[in-house]
Amino acid sequence: MPGRRGTGNVRSVTTYDTIGRTYTATRATEPRYAERIWAVLGDAAPVLNVGAGTGSYERRDRSMIAVEPSSVMIAQRPSGAAPAVQGVAEHLPFADGSFGGAMAVLTVHHWTDAAAGLAEIRRVTRGPIAIVGTDIAAWFRSWLGGYFQDMADLDGEITADETAALLGADRVEVLETPHDCRDGFFGAYWRRPEAYLDPIARDGISTFDRMGPERADRFVRELSADLESGAWLDRNADLLEADSYDIGHRLVIVDGP
Repeated sequence: MPGRRGTGNVRSVTTYDTIGRTYTATRATEPRYAERIWAVLGDAAPVLNVGAGTGSYERRDRSMIAVEPSSVMIAQRPSGAAPAVQGVAEHLPFADGSFGGAMAVLTVHHWTDAAAGLAEIRRVTRGPIAIVGTDIAAWFRSWLGGYFQDMADLDGEITADETAALLGADRVEVLETPHDCRDGFFGAYWRRPEAYLDPIARDGISTFDRMGPERADRFVRELSADLESGAWLDRNADLLEADSYDIGHRLVIVDGP
């Protein structure tokens, strides 16, 4: 799904209504990400969560509202989760300055128009904003990116720096992924590469749906062969001693007034 530079890609509701059916099997809160996000948000309230999915990074002790386009994802939100509005970032149904803070985790690149969505978040938020995005160049430098050098469509995907510029952010921080990451997003298994051979793990990762079955199958074949031959270990042995790894995630921060 190629996108225009700085505008993001289409977050297909149909895609998430399909892959989202098993989302909670592999996707959960990564507490070290949550800690960083909430360090930015502080005691802001109420907090808006845009592209909220099943609510992994929300807090039960904070007044929150979630916005999520997929009814399948909303249906999997646990009992007691923040109330969810079915909608999109580009058209937030709230008055100016309605929220004390806002967050969006690994979602901006799916939006139809990232610039419009980020402008909407600024419009409805009077305090701090925390957005987790991706540095595409860093992603390609990771061992995972090495298997997808032909994914030229990612060249059109909005980057964390572009997100920061559109948002008018105060800073961008590196968000390294721990080796035992609990949230099964695409880079979560960087030190557990055999996990990518599990179809259940892949089913919870939108990147595999986006790349299409042919390219996804090729990745599985190549990685499987490299693991069996020892080639992966030869190239990445140093990672087995690392506690965290930069797979390209970035925390885009607006400090608020």
